[in-house]
Amino acid sequence: MSVLQGEWRNWAGDQRCRPDAVARPGTVAEISALVAGAAAAGSTLKAVGAGHSFTDIALTDGIQLRLDGLSGLLAVDRDAKLATLAGGTRLHEIPALLHPYGLAMENLGDIDAQSISGAISTGTHGTGLKFGGIATQVRALTLVTGTGEVLQCSATENADVFAVARVGLGALGIITSVTLQCVDAFMLHAVERPEPLAEVLASLAERNAARDHFEFYWFPHTDFALTKTNTRHPLGALPPGVGPLSKTSHLVDDILVSNAVFSALCNVTGKVPAMIPRVNRVASKLTGNREFGDASHRVFATRRTVRFREMEYALPLERIPEALRELNTMIKRRGLQISFPVEVRSAGADDIALSTANNRQSGYIAIHQHIKSEPFEYFRAAEEIFRSHAGRPHWGKWHFLHSKDFMQLYPDLEKFCKVRDVLDPKRVFRNAYLDRVLP
Repeated sequence: MSVLQGEWRNWAGDQRCRPDAVARPGTVAEISALVAGAAAAGSTLKAVGAGHSFTDIALTDGIQLRLDGLSGLLAVDRDAKLATLAGGTRLHEIPALLHPYGLAMENLGDIDAQSISGAISTGTHGTGLKFGGIATQVRALTLVTGTGEVLQCSATENADVFAVARVGLGALGIITSVTLQCVDAFMLHAVERPEPLAEVLASLAERNAARDHFEFYWFPHTDFALTKTNTRHPLGALPPGVGPLSKTSHLVDDILVSNAVFSALCNVTGKVPAMIPRVNRVASKLTGNREFGDASHRVFATRRTVRFREMEYALPLERIPEALRELNTMIKRRGLQISFPVEVRSAGADDIALSTANNRQSGYIAIHQHIKSEPFEYFRAAEEIFRSHAGRPHWGKWHFLHSKDFMQLYPDLEKFCKVRDVLDPKRVFRNAYLDRVLP
């Protein structure tokens, strides 16, 4: 275990801290000792994964734990389709670890850079009403609590902890291992098409109900959306003529157009905002008109190199069309120039205390701004709209809410806080973010 010092930044580069010390533990015992030492000294300690949260949830001026040394596959039960992974394992590493066993994660988001512990702690999700967020795939956790105790929890062991710890915000302990309920490896048939926004909104409920995975991107200042429909198939059972993208198509569509060209356009429109509506109209008609099939993880996740800030809210599913219309009206009324498309996804209801889909089918609206653009007028105005529709913000993405707001949004918040009092009585894991969002 090494201890270093220096400034840390998140992926977007706008959340920064200078920890008192940085520790890179290689074992659970080392983590336990670090936590116990921090508790005894009255100091704080915070684990960090890939830094893909846009909020200050991972910042600390105490000890920062980097969990890269706890990575990899720890155990597999092929018959039960269970896989136990070390907490620092990155999502993009998991497919190769599961491949020899013919297994895959049930669902993924469109970014796979996060650690498994960070992804579940903030409520990361993909899309599809038949599926929940990544935390719903968790069947067991190992936590190092605020006293240094190593605690195993599942639906049958320390069940009260398990009920709240799957989306734990880093407030309950350091997650050192995660057991996931996997599925047999599968393929996805992807169909991506630009379509009129009005038609997409009119048929949104039907598409969400009928498709395995449906999402769309709406380009502000246009009447078009880029729809993405993914259909699940067993290995080797894609429809005739459907196969992976060629190397050339991948290079052009996903690397040059989606990243390099888009980055250049963002830089240009950042200097000349009046160009944004025209650029968006062209982009909405030219991008994403393709059909292909591949292993699930290669379709779910895409490479992102353009740096941005993001806000995402979970709304009751049926409120998504009206909220988008209000967002469009607000952008026009304020004269905002928005270059990034708005992403819309869905997820099934779950029973996890602080999950954004707790006890309701949820639709997600994510808005973005290039890292060089001023986002806050747009974000604050959008948040007013989302909140008027009973929206819950993603824990790892920009929002301006405080604990009093969350008490109205989460019926099990008090239960969560009672567990926190037991697991971290000295608030070893506290930071400014947790002080703001938890009572």
